[in-house]
Amino acid sequence: MPGELTRTAIAAQPAWLRQVPERVGGLRLPEGARVLFTGCGTSFHAALACGPAAQALEVVLGNAPAADVLVAISHEGETPLTLEAVRAFPGETWLVTGAPESPLAQAVDHVVVATPALEQSYCHTASYACAVAAGRALRGEDVSGLAAAVERELAAPPLPASPHERFLVAGAGRDTATVLEAVLKLREGAHVAAEAHHTEQLLHGHLAAVDPSVRCFVLEGEGRAAERARDAMRALAELGCEATLVPTSHPVVDVVRFQRLTVDLADARGIDPDLIRWDEEPWDRARKATGFLDP
Repeated sequence: MPGELTRTAIAAQPAWLRQVPERVGGLRLPEGARVLFTGCGTSFHAALACGPAAQALEVVLGNAPAADVLVAISHEGETPLTLEAVRAFPGETWLVTGAPESPLAQAVDHVVVATPALEQSYCHTASYACAVAAGRALRGEDVSGLAAAVERELAAPPLPASPHERFLVAGAGRDTATVLEAVLKLREGAHVAAEAHHTEQLLHGHLAAVDPSVRCFVLEGEGRAAERARDAMRALAELGCEATLVPTSHPVVDVVRFQRLTVDLADARGIDPDLIRWDEEPWDRARKATGFLDP
């Protein structure tokens, strides 16, 4: 059945998250050290949700913030640029992964296996949630309540699928990683044109390219970010957009509604989200043209 692997992984998140505290155990990142998280794709979004982060390529280029400890995130442990970043980093290195015997696992000083298995869908969901939970646990956060919170989110009414061809997700502050990951899921899983916007940037020029054909979601956030989110909602209403203000609480929980929206959109459009088009031409040729076969 198309999308079965992705739907199975989404549903497995509470069970997988319940294992994270035990998997991390008493491991903690060095107290007082400057820590930088890194990764590519979904793993970079997980890195952003964990703390100070830089794309693996920026680490390789020497453009990342100075750090004493580098924490790489890679579910399969084979992402070439992340491996290159780890090998070039002069300090202590960690890996959050699902593959304890991978090339990256062999290259770092410490390995945290965040999942009980490798996720089978390339449209990663459960592995993202566990990577974020593990990374934050390494920084001392109590993540024991995340499984129950995700369980409640899975039981809540989903965001409705719609026939729109363009989608917009905006947010700021603690919601930045969720905005990026939500848009990535919509793009790779449902093949829709989706845009990620910082709330304030949306209000400074980007509205000129938004019209009623765009389905919009604004992540509420807290404090001043929430005030600007409501301003964005007023602006989108003036444009005649169908827009939803989405309450947020934690990156692991907040992304679930967009995971569900992705598979619902894919199902409605006859799309299989599991392989993110790596089994189709010319997308397979495009992937192979980079020289890096890691999806």
